[in-house]
Amino acid sequence: MNGLGQRVGTDVGAWRADFPLLARTFRDKPLVYLDSAATTQKPQTVIDAVTRFYSWENANVHRGVYKLSEEASARYEAVRPQVARFIGAPGPRGVIFVRGATEGINLVASTWGRANLGPGDEVLITGMEHHANLVPWQQLCKQTGARMVVAPILDDGSLDLDAWLTLLGPRTRMAAMIHVSNALGTVNPVQHMVAAAKAVGAVTLVDGSQAAPHMAVDVTSLGCDFYVFSGHKVYGPTGIGVLWGRESLLESMPPYHLGGDMILSVTFEETIFNEVPHKFEAGTPHVAGVIGLSAALAYLDDCGLARVQAYEHDLLAYGTALLGEIPGLRMVGTAPDKAGVLGFVIDGVHPHDLGTLLDARGIAIRAGHHCAQPVMKRFGVAATARASLGLYNRREDLEALAEGLMAIRGMFA
Repeated sequence: MNGLGQRVGTDVGAWRADFPLLARTFRDKPLVYLDSAATTQKPQTVIDAVTRFYSWENANVHRGVYKLSEEASARYEAVRPQVARFIGAPGPRGVIFVRGATEGINLVASTWGRANLGPGDEVLITGMEHHANLVPWQQLCKQTGARMVVAPILDDGSLDLDAWLTLLGPRTRMAAMIHVSNALGTVNPVQHMVAAAKAVGAVTLVDGSQAAPHMAVDVTSLGCDFYVFSGHKVYGPTGIGVLWGRESLLESMPPYHLGGDMILSVTFEETIFNEVPHKFEAGTPHVAGVIGLSAALAYLDDCGLARVQAYEHDLLAYGTALLGEIPGLRMVGTAPDKAGVLGFVIDGVHPHDLGTLLDARGIAIRAGHHCAQPVMKRFGVAATARASLGLYNRREDLEALAEGLMAIRGMFA
């Protein structure tokens, strides 16, 4: 905390000044960064925290009896209750540090899933899942004899909730759902979905990768059993993320990786595993990543997620209106409840060409299937262009995007 909360309380635009990379120019033009759904830029406080750790605090954690290691261990473990507060969890024991949301989902699928799924069981997902919350369940179902069931998407990119509720039933053992779609921006009614899933006895997992940067998350209110998010999407370092799980489930699950730090004792005949959460954190952890994540969450707390959400909602509405004025442009994902994503195609211009030509103007967007190929198929496209927002974006960024798209459309007319 460096007085930031007081500063941003009077000037939302001051957030941008906290991100040094945004001062760069590309091709002699100011950088317009519109790819935060892929990864966010990092505020100076996060960069400084990681640098300080490696410069002055670096030591392995948990096993050292010297002061430096004890300090590093204390700092590392202090982040668990901070994460718990950030996501509204009841306590720190359910907080597991993983490499990212993808590893968190794979951990649950490989441990809880292998132990609990078999022939006749069903895993219910939505048709808008990121591959990370689809492929692990698909492959697990093939291996266990369970069946993956997919709820469809409506034409505006919303989940067909009636169909989802119809597909939910006594055979549903796991309901895995994305909180916010990375390809469409759709915000799913996960609290309602979790309650319905629990009513039939299903376990629930929520992929919060695109929700955690944009809105306050409270896993206690959501009622879910597992929640995952990635550090690099909440303005923190790459290679670090969080799996939160209900303690009773975590305690019943076998370990995911085997090795140091997740054991209490080892003989050639037997191994006794450590308690939760350490049971799931084999080997030397990404200590610097956890320290950087701590700084990122503190930064978001200082900014105020309610304030961030309101500011980004205004940007999203402004950008939607601007792009809507471009002839031949079709938005892909127009659900009434959205966060931070503008996906679109333009008649006669491949999204990859859009991305390349915008780059010549210093504008960074994403073009492709966004690790959501079934979503692309649902909307009859091979790819979309995607502009995604962060708290550092301005209306000027969206104006530059719209101006660039108009010029590119003219080139292909």
